[in-house]
Amino acid sequence: MIIAEAGQSWLIFWGHFHPMLVHLPIGMFFIAGILHFFSKQASDLPEIIIRILIWTTAFSILSATMGWGLAQSGEYDSDALQIHQWLGIITCVLAAGLTFAMRAGLASRPTNLLFIISLSFLTITGHYGGNLTHGSDYLTASLPASVRSMLGMKEVEVENSVVEKIANLPEAIVYTQLVKPVLTQKCTSCHNDQKQKGKLRLDTPEFILQGGEDGPILVAGKPLDSELIKRLLLDASDEHHMPPKGKTPLTDNEIALLHWWVQHGADFTKKVAQLPVDDKIKPVLASYANGETSSESPVFKKSVGAPDESDLARIRTHGILANPIAKDHALIEVNAINAPQVTSKELSDLRAIQAQIIRLKLGNTRMSGDFLKEIGAMPLLILLDLNHTKIADNDLDNLKNLAYLESLNLVGTPISDRGLAHLAKIKSLKRVYLWQTRVTEKGVSQLQKMRPDLAIQSGFKGRWPLEVDSTKLTLAK
Repeated sequence: MIIAEAGQSWLIFWGHFHPMLVHLPIGMFFIAGILHFFSKQASDLPEIIIRILIWTTAFSILSATMGWGLAQSGEYDSDALQIHQWLGIITCVLAAGLTFAMRAGLASRPTNLLFIISLSFLTITGHYGGNLTHGSDYLTASLPASVRSMLGMKEVEVENSVVEKIANLPEAIVYTQLVKPVLTQKCTSCHNDQKQKGKLRLDTPEFILQGGEDGPILVAGKPLDSELIKRLLLDASDEHHMPPKGKTPLTDNEIALLHWWVQHGADFTKKVAQLPVDDKIKPVLASYANGETSSESPVFKKSVGAPDESDLARIRTHGILANPIAKDHALIEVNAINAPQVTSKELSDLRAIQAQIIRLKLGNTRMSGDFLKEIGAMPLLILLDLNHTKIADNDLDNLKNLAYLESLNLVGTPISDRGLAHLAKIKSLKRVYLWQTRVTEKGVSQLQKMRPDLAIQSGFKGRWPLEVDSTKLTLAK
């Protein structure tokens, strides 16, 4: 049994090379086609094409074999997988047949037809492979709304979109109208009917309850025992953190909403009015009632000019994401998740769009504390994430004039009790995250006395997943 499991693991391991290797025969096949149809008839050209086709066939077979190994992971929709698999096999056969036909000196007209058929099957096979990897709407998701409407296609959910207004919030079904949109925007691209990472689907209540390859992901009434919540709370650098690196992470409000839903039973039918509402979830729910992305922040009522596209383009050259919070919106979210080596020097380009930035996520970067002077000049900043950066206590004094800052993440920084006094000066601040810092319980207690309205997350003696089993992801006892 152990040998069989080890064999399957190796099979899936080699299968993961399929997406990388598959592009080689695709490119070679098209090069052969271009040479065949568009190149001048040199005397040695047929022999060159035959050699390319021989290698194309060999790599096609190797790629198809790796694809079969990847299929053993069980993470893909079986119907779509079968179509892609058989199309791939047919393409391999066509490549081999075309090689044989050209070596046998088949007439040009049948050869041309065989080339066209082969390249057509190759294109269709690649399309289905892309659907398995990225979702069935991968090619069409970025189409302009006007084009989608003309083609009769439904609107696409946009990540980080403005929360839709709910006219009668107390009567809203919590899962259907609040939880499901979050899962759809941030989770189901990897956990749907066609792709199931970890053998998990999050697109229907039945599959959510079923869980994934490691078992159930929900423990009703116990959010911190639920895999769905625990993985959201892991450090962003942890390989088990969800969503994975490169994907748009959930906002504080979205995590709070899921936590609240699970804490009160993870029921799929109950209305907002049927669940207890405490002071922590009230502002989150208020954002849905008012149709705003943050708890009634006056920032969203301000008239702000659009940033210059050339400024955004320059910022993106550093690997930094700088995007509007919603379509046709001037307010910007900046995220350096894909640029861990970025320093204050590159970040200085943000000065050009400081009037539009409302969310700034610089966690795990190499920025220095002096850059907080630049941040302190961002007039509409609502959320600031500085986790695992090397800022010092006195650097926080630069944030005292931020009139709209509501959420501050200082996880994993060297901040101590001396820095907490500076936080008390930020009158708009509502939430601060301090676990894995040098602050003490005494310091947190003093800050709470100075700012009783401030929600302080500092670890709470093990209630947060400070120590995680890398294989089972269970909370430390």
